[in-house]
Amino acid sequence: MSGLPDLSVKIGPLHLKNPVLPASGTFGYGEEYAAFVDLNRLGAIVVKTITPKPRVGSYPHRSTEVASGLLASIGLQNVGIERFLQEKLPFFEGLKTPLIVNIGGESIEDYVSLAHLLDQQTLVRGIELNVSCPNVRKGGMHFGVDPEVLMDLVSRVRQVTGKMLTVKLTPMVTDIRPFAEICQRRGADAVSLINAPVGMAVDIRTRRSRLGKNRTGGLTGPAIKPIALYCVWRVCRAVDLPVIGIGGISSLEDVLEFFIAGACAVQVGTWNFINPRITMDIIEGLEKYMREHPLATVTELRGETVTSNK
Repeated sequence: MSGLPDLSVKIGPLHLKNPVLPASGTFGYGEEYAAFVDLNRLGAIVVKTITPKPRVGSYPHRSTEVASGLLASIGLQNVGIERFLQEKLPFFEGLKTPLIVNIGGESIEDYVSLAHLLDQQTLVRGIELNVSCPNVRKGGMHFGVDPEVLMDLVSRVRQVTGKMLTVKLTPMVTDIRPFAEICQRRGADAVSLINAPVGMAVDIRTRRSRLGKNRTGGLTGPAIKPIALYCVWRVCRAVDLPVIGIGGISSLEDVLEFFIAGACAVQVGTWNFINPRITMDIIEGLEKYMREHPLATVTELRGETVTSNK
């Protein structure tokens, strides 16, 4: 094929140059990775969860390695919305890559207030609702496992912002599809899935949790990819919304699996800690893959085989 392949994707009102994003909580506020990657090559940058007030996060130990993954309980440590706007947001004035801000709170009012403030920021192009954090005592997953609460939350946030709105869902439900359907009916532009399922690791010497007082944490890394793929596949068959696939991505091959399952974009999480250039490797690999096969647009990969009934 002649010319460069088209990697661009559209999510609601947001046009991305490519479908590769870092996952919230694994990329700091973006600036921390500037020495390792060309931030302008990313499809978008998703910063760590921002809450109304600063949070110090969980007790030590906050993370521990487990088979094929990482068990983490960070507790949404962040600088809070006021310092984010004053100290972190100005960095994006020099970037062409769209900024998506992940937000969390302890009440629906917290989310609405944050979304309203961010809607007034021209540098913010999208909002991701974290209704699925597995390691906070208040808020977090509570919003993502109760259909009525989720319905109210998405509706009220949609009323205060016209920016791209995606909802990050938890797999810790009997069936994830009804929750994605709620997001679609209540005006979300996309759904992001999955957030980390809850897990536990025990130290047999001390007979205590390896995460100390936190006891449980979110399981991330390659161990959760089959769960994430299954959730993406099911949701893509249930809703017309764009689905952003997350969970266990460590290579181009993983990304291709998510696209074939139906995802329109992906977020790379834990592997940013192992290879800070993983997003660049995937973007370059995707361009090469599309030239070799050949594919004119990345959307040609979506749902190619797995989602058919053949």
